[in-house]
Amino acid sequence: MHSAGLSTKGRTPFYLSNVCPPALGIGYRQVMPRISAFYGIVIYMYWNEKDHPVAHFHAYHAGRRASVSMSGEVLAGRLEPRALQFVREWAKLRQDEILANWERARRNEPLHGIEPLS
Repeated sequence: MHSAGLSTKGRTPFYLSNVCPPALGIGYRQVMPRISAFYGIVIYMYWNEKDHPVAHFHAYHAGRRASVSMSGEVLAGRLEPRALQFVREWAKLRQDEILANWERARRNEPLHGIEPLS
C-alpha cells in the first residue's frame, strides 16, 4: 500500500513535503524525511551525531513509534507485534538501501525513497 505523495520510482530524494508531521510530538529539532510507507507503517530517517551512534530508522504505526536498528532490534519505543514483524521483514529485504540512506544522512545529503514491503 503506497502512501499518497510517496514516490520510490527512480530513487526520488525526499524533501520537506515528506517529513514527519509535527503533530506526532516527536520533539526532535530536525526534520525527519519519510523514506518508505507500507501497510499503514511509515518509515522516517535522520542523523544526528550526538544522538545516533547506531544506524537505525524510525517506524510509526497506529499512534506508536519505535527506533529500529538495521538488525531489527527495537532501540526505543514500541510497535504492535504485527507491525514490528512487517518492519523487520522490510529492513531485512532493504538493508543495503537503508544503510546507503544512513550514509547519505551522515553527509547531510537528500535521502532516497525505498521500495515498500509488498
